[in-house]
Amino acid sequence: MLKRMFVAPDPGRLRLRSAVRAVLGTGLAVAVCGLTGHTLNAVVVGGLAALLALFTVTDSTVRSQMITTAMLPAVGLPVLAAAALLHDHAALRDIVFLTVAAAGVYVRRWGPRGHSLGVFAFMTFFVTQFLHTVPGQLPELYSAVLLAVTASSLVRFGVWCYEKNAAPIVVPALSGGRGVARTTTRQAVQVAAGGAFALVVGQLVSGDRWYWAVGATWWIFVNTASRGETLVRGFRRVLGTLAGIAVSFVVVVPLHGEPVPTAAVVAVCVFGIFYTAAVSYTWMMLAVTVMVGLLYGLLGVLSPALLALRLVETGVGALGAVLAVTFVLPVTTHATTNAWVERALHCVHGCTTAAARRIAGDPDADPAPLAAELEALLGRARLSLAPLVHPLSPLRARKVRARRVLALLDDCAREVRGLAAVAADPDASHDARLSDACRRVEAALVALVGSRGPLPALAPDVGAGSARVRPGAEAALNHLHSLERALADLAVPLRSSPRSSLAGS
Repeated sequence: MLKRMFVAPDPGRLRLRSAVRAVLGTGLAVAVCGLTGHTLNAVVVGGLAALLALFTVTDSTVRSQMITTAMLPAVGLPVLAAAALLHDHAALRDIVFLTVAAAGVYVRRWGPRGHSLGVFAFMTFFVTQFLHTVPGQLPELYSAVLLAVTASSLVRFGVWCYEKNAAPIVVPALSGGRGVARTTTRQAVQVAAGGAFALVVGQLVSGDRWYWAVGATWWIFVNTASRGETLVRGFRRVLGTLAGIAVSFVVVVPLHGEPVPTAAVVAVCVFGIFYTAAVSYTWMMLAVTVMVGLLYGLLGVLSPALLALRLVETGVGALGAVLAVTFVLPVTTHATTNAWVERALHCVHGCTTAAARRIAGDPDADPAPLAAELEALLGRARLSLAPLVHPLSPLRARKVRARRVLALLDDCAREVRGLAAVAADPDASHDARLSDACRRVEAALVALVGSRGPLPALAPDVGAGSARVRPGAEAALNHLHSLERALADLAVPLRSSPRSSLAGS
């Protein structure tokens, strides 16, 4: 896990830049709130608002990011008021909390903006439980949220807006059909069920810190689509929390809430959250857990018993998520994996089509964006297959099959990248053999996914007179032949039963 953290690719150093900018944006927000006379509780709320604004807003254009960021207070402030007004009405508060949790998942159907607003709404309600917010504090908390979001936006969209020169690839979630078959609807029901279990059991464990269990259940459902993904994410959350508590005993407890060193370590934690989020949920949870311990230290309530209670409540939340995905509208890992693999293969076909047409002389055909989209889709397919290749998975046959699928998908991606590079070479040219190779690739793809959806036509034929051999065409042919072999090999694990072993693997 440690090795993966430090060797994980960071194209364009986007993770590094995001982490540094998060520290600057959150730090500025906290400083502004503190210098304007806000209380510690208000500064904590402002810091969280800034962190969420920087972390959750992932729209594909800067303009869309600005609109989503501006909408965050419009969603968060009413939720903040409702949570504060219900502070002394436990039963109604619990019902509204679960409703906000389910709604925060349901709105993900509207893409990155829905996801951002849902997270902000849920976490706004959550932080009021953390700080025991009452109505008299609302004006100050409103001011802190608005100042913090403004300060973090100044950094993100003014001082350091590196997205202006980037085109992030956003992979739409699997729609899953209509009604409860739709992923967001199903997960909203699951979150409500799992959250209700976590709330009841969490309150039995602790009448003061029960909300940690509900928060654990809710966050486990982020970026998951199947039962297996949710189980793995729950395991990683508990593991990261356990590791974070161990670090807290060594680093956080000795600080005794001293403001200056605490602020320095909080900055390190913010950096860690942003830098690790894309590659390791366990490491991200370690950073989150340490940061939470630091905040409790500032509030003067940190103790070893409190850290142990956080681990127990996280376990309760993870159990709630496990029960929900197992018994409430379950979706198997196999079904989800097949859907992502199919989308990846359609993208392979689209990229091959564009590359072949570009080599044939079509200046408008560009395989580069599709090649980038393929990388994003393969990342999502790997996430879906992660439960099957996990070291603790007892399903040996499925593990072998999943590893074979991943290896062959990586082979396909490598050949597609090579083909796109050849197409970008102005000296590359087309010959008749390229059409034959494209037809064979198309046949291999149709054999895999043709019955589930149409595939676009590949490159048109060319006459025999254009059969002159050029280095670019030779390289393209090599990539197409290798791609054809990988697709043919991929048919074996994809057509086999999930429970069957693969001969010769």
